[in-house]
Amino acid sequence: MKDKIRYTDEPLGDLRVVKDFLPPPHELVFEEETVKVTISLSRSSVDYFKQEARRHRTAYQKMIRRLLDTYVEHYDGKTPTRRSTSTRRKRREVER
Repeated sequence: MKDKIRYTDEPLGDLRVVKDFLPPPHELVFEEETVKVTISLSRSSVDYFKQEARRHRTAYQKMIRRLLDTYVEHYDGKTPTRRSTSTRRKRREVER
């Protein structure tokens, strides 16, 4: 077993309080508006994304979608539209 941590009463230096900047959990769940398309990809590309997806425990389609979104952001300069599920629910409630 590792040795216990022993704290001392040493000065910590110049400290400052950092404002909480993290969004609440419900704003971290994105439900992106997607469009279904049919596309033919090379076998080697699909195999690569499937392999990487297994390594990172995610869906290979999401990885490909994110790659395309990043490409568009870089060359178009626009961030893809992403809405949290709570925002979308609120909009639906207002429309009713």
